[in-house]
Amino acid sequence: MNNFIVPIDFSETSKNAARFAAHISNGLPGAHLILYNVFDTLEAGVDGTPLADDDAARKTIMELGLQSVQIELSAITDARISCVAEENNHFLDTLEKYVLANNIELIIMGITGATRLGQIFMGSNTLRIIRKKTVPVIIVPPDARSKSAKNVMFITDFKDVEKTIPVESVKKVLDLFHPALHIVNVDSEHYVELTEEYKTERRKLHEMMAEYNPEYYFIRMYDFMEAINQFVADKNIDMIITVPKNQSFFANLFKTTHTTKLAYHSHIPIVAVH
Repeated sequence: MNNFIVPIDFSETSKNAARFAAHISNGLPGAHLILYNVFDTLEAGVDGTPLADDDAARKTIMELGLQSVQIELSAITDARISCVAEENNHFLDTLEKYVLANNIELIIMGITGATRLGQIFMGSNTLRIIRKKTVPVIIVPPDARSKSAKNVMFITDFKDVEKTIPVESVKKVLDLFHPALHIVNVDSEHYVELTEEYKTERRKLHEMMAEYNPEYYFIRMYDFMEAINQFVADKNIDMIITVPKNQSFFANLFKTTHTTKLAYHSHIPIVAVH
């Protein structure tokens, strides 16, 4: 995994995500970091004439802005950095098309923008990009300052792990950081002894992830967020990996409150892998 793309809207949050991307790409053989901006099309002027000159000028301005971010990142990473500005009124579709056409393996982006409008734009777009299931997405909160990830928390529901966990994609993310791996399940029905179903799924998952020597935690708590936040504090977690699903536990988390709250309020990056 060495082709990263960072959507840039020139907010401090998006620039912070770019800095995080620069840190993880530094020293990675063949790493290529793409700073990406999509600006709206201006179809016509007041008198109905095309605004080709204005569009060209806006593209130049966007490219210059990206180049200023590129210069800052060059002091952080030795990776190749490219700047791409595209004109289109449909940010998500344009980004997805670019990702698929250019073998992008990872999207890294912030969760809020610089203004209230930016918060709505970047926040909602980040979550929509994750739902598109194109490639793994690292969500970098605005106050995240970590440059790597020594302790990674992987949240799973332990339901049919062989079919529901994209092992190769998860491994590619882990191989960027070489962390201590903590595999966590939160369920209000856990008791002293795990059920046979959980034991079976744990064995299967361990076979899949054995090379990372993971530790397993089955937490009995009713408040999911409280359990996650406490675990993050207790284990000095630097990053959380989740696998949102169309149905079941993670789908409900993602569609309602928990994953969204985690994304908006976490101080550490969160990775969504499909």
